[in-house]
Amino acid sequence: MGEDLKPDELETFRRLTERQDPPKERVSELVAVVGRRGGKSRAIATLLCYLACLVDYRPRLASGETGVALCIAPSQEQAKIVLDYASGILAASPILRQLVRRSTSETIELTNRVVISVRSASYRRLRGQTCIACIADEAAFWFNEDSSNPDYEILNAVRPSLATTGGLLCVISSPYSRRGVLWDSFKNHFGPSGNPSILVARAATRELNPSLSQQFIDKEYEKDPQWAAAEYGAEFRTDIESFITSESVEACIDAGIRERPFDRRNIYSAFIDPSGGASDSFALAIAHKEGMSSVLDACREIRPPFSPEQAVEEFCALLRQYQVYGIRSDRYGGEWVNESFRRRGVVVEPSEHSKSQLYQDALPLINSRTAALLDNNTLRRQLVTLERKTTRGGKDSIDHAPHAKDDLANAVCGALVYAGRSLGDPNFWNAQFPKPKGVV
Repeated sequence: MGEDLKPDELETFRRLTERQDPPKERVSELVAVVGRRGGKSRAIATLLCYLACLVDYRPRLASGETGVALCIAPSQEQAKIVLDYASGILAASPILRQLVRRSTSETIELTNRVVISVRSASYRRLRGQTCIACIADEAAFWFNEDSSNPDYEILNAVRPSLATTGGLLCVISSPYSRRGVLWDSFKNHFGPSGNPSILVARAATRELNPSLSQQFIDKEYEKDPQWAAAEYGAEFRTDIESFITSESVEACIDAGIRERPFDRRNIYSAFIDPSGGASDSFALAIAHKEGMSSVLDACREIRPPFSPEQAVEEFCALLRQYQVYGIRSDRYGGEWVNESFRRRGVVVEPSEHSKSQLYQDALPLINSRTAALLDNNTLRRQLVTLERKTTRGGKDSIDHAPHAKDDLANAVCGALVYAGRSLGDPNFWNAQFPKPKGVV
């Protein structure tokens, strides 16, 4: 905030920022890389209450305009934790609680024309308001179905709303991979050579919360050193990198093509990523081989909640359109998947490859542009947010990022890899059971 620091505060400042001289005025941005259980949520709530209650914004607000002290979190549940802390802080102060006009599940409305508001990470809800401050909670873990880069898009949407009031932007999060807003700010502005108006600090868990036992943290390091170094040591992970670039994916997409019609000259194959209907999506992809290229013809994703039997019925109707009666599946679901499809005349064979292997086999197809993809935004997002992680045994593991999804990407990559290797040829079918009546 630009206030003078006491000697012990100055020592802490220098240790956490690696800067010798503290700011002489309030910074425009604060970026805090903090280990898990370091007290981030309580600190965020305290800062929100200070900025909303003890700073006068009336000269910067137009008549009838309300200032918003905004906190954005990965989910509404996490955002509510901050709001509950803020409510407790205000209620505990005889003076500050007089400012509270009313409260809802997302807001605390104050009598000074300021509202403390918490939101989940979605840029679609952030335009058209005047912010006096914005706090980005756990920004390294913002993943959603709106964008493959939600942290950049959300903060780009918020910055204009801070311009009128000169409000503070605070990004506070545990670190994750070396990408995104948190990493870029740390890389460019941490230490003495950073922009003076952008203050970047890094603190391991026990530096801010010494009540957490060292014995507990040591055990976490023994289980997985790289994960624990990020969670409790506030170190960015070096074992995680993006698996497929957005440029490679875009080069394979046929713009404007949402689905390709059935062509009797092609032999189609299909791959499913099943789900029980509670949390993950149920996905299907159909593809064929055309020369050296694997061509994606159709893909479907049914998001939860849904009836698995109804999803199978819908998928079988699509498979019949492409004359596919034998499909492959990832290793999920046990016998109910086989039985549900078999009752409808479709044979399911589990893939001999793991999900990571399918992604690895699909990568050269995409990088060499021998994969023809459909113009599907969900598929775009899921492919470019896949991550390659190096396991403790030295092997590569490819999977979605935390809080992200990859169900459709899994089905599509499986279909591309197995294109041209259909289970639906007559010899395979006759070995299983006769075609049902009415099938040509």
